Amino acid sequence: MNTDRWDAFEQRVSVEESLHVDSEPLAWPPPQAQLLWLAERNANTLAAIAALEERRADLADDDSPLMQEMLRMDAKLTALVDIVNQLLVPASTLPPRQLLRFNAVGALLPASLVPAGDGMLLRLRFDFCRSLPLELPAQMERQFDDGRVFVVFTPLGDVLGDAIERLVFRHHRRKVAEARQLPG
Repeated sequence: MNTDRWDAFEQRVSVEESLHVDSEPLAWPPPQAQLLWLAERNANTLAAIAALEERRADLADDDSPLMQEMLRMDAKLTALVDIVNQLLVPASTLPPRQLLRFNAVGALLPASLVPAGDGMLLRLRFDFCRSLPLELPAQMERQFDDGRVFVVFTPLGDVLGDAIERLVFRHHRRKVAEARQLPG
């Protein structure tokens, strides 16, 4: 067993979340054309998630009419995105939520998510944009006694890897901020 990838996973910031997640078997190695298509789609998905998650807390302090109107428009757009998400992917059709930990190297997830075969396509759906899953080709690297499995993603390239790291950092930072706000 190669521990280098596990060590790389452990040394990077990761986030543990309960997400709508599923997977399907993937012929290994995936064709280059499929990897390129997935990389482009994932880059677009990550850009959409980043745009939808962005919150302008500093605008709420500004009492100018223009800023207040921008906040109202932001609220309307957020509601519209929620409606579109509900229409495109009703909650009843989403895969169940699973607790997993991930970063740009790989993911630690329940063994029940890993299909038989050499490879898998792991689909992560984020609440802000559940109609656009992040689809990551992966291979099982290590199984743990507690029923979890570490899967390593195919090399993502710098652009996609950096975008996933930014997503992970935003989610990690949000969890830290929420933990600090809890009383006691």
